[in-house]
Amino acid sequence: MERIPTRGASPRFLIADDHAIFAEALRGYLEKTYAIVGVVLDGRALIQQAMQLRPDVIIVDISMPFLNGLEAARRIKLEAPNIKFIFLTMQDDPNLAAAALELGAIGFVLKHSAGKELLQAIDHVLHGKPYLTPKLRAEDWVATKARARQFSKELTQRQKEIVQMHAEGRSVKQIADVLGISEKTVEFHKHNIQQSFNLRSSADIVLFALKQGLISVKP
Repeated sequence: MERIPTRGASPRFLIADDHAIFAEALRGYLEKTYAIVGVVLDGRALIQQAMQLRPDVIIVDISMPFLNGLEAARRIKLEAPNIKFIFLTMQDDPNLAAAALELGAIGFVLKHSAGKELLQAIDHVLHGKPYLTPKLRAEDWVATKARARQFSKELTQRQKEIVQMHAEGRSVKQIADVLGISEKTVEFHKHNIQQSFNLRSSADIVLFALKQGLISVKP
């Protein structure tokens, strides 16, 4: 990954999106104004590079392989609370927006919005204010905490990882290798998840992952 070695006056951005062409196009658009320290293509790489590069802002898609962008952002916030986030996504789901807002002054912008809306979101976030695309603005966001719980309280961190990767079609061996645990441990977690949530098949796990916001159906 390319890295900018010195800090300048311009805020430093890290881009996370699993569509490499889109990510590079976004980089070209933003680097006219901001310093882009790099691009990553999955959620686990995002955590690693965020801890190493310590950008000021991360622009991240929610739908990311290995670990979704929302869960990656939660983990990064625990270690580096000053990093700001802008979620740039295809998912026009107010539940996801509500869950993202649990992280504080974040931006939530849809990918099909105009570029100037992204720049507006960046300006808001850099000044410590949240930005939610008007396309998703609800009349009353008092319900945000209830919506957010749908995505954050039912599964443990390890269970989320295993559900997401299983739903992505990864084998038990692949999951074990990524997480650095044994295949028996993966099978143990998978069995407990299926028992706890009455999931009888791989198809049930995929549907469950969709409902939990861990994966999405991309256009």
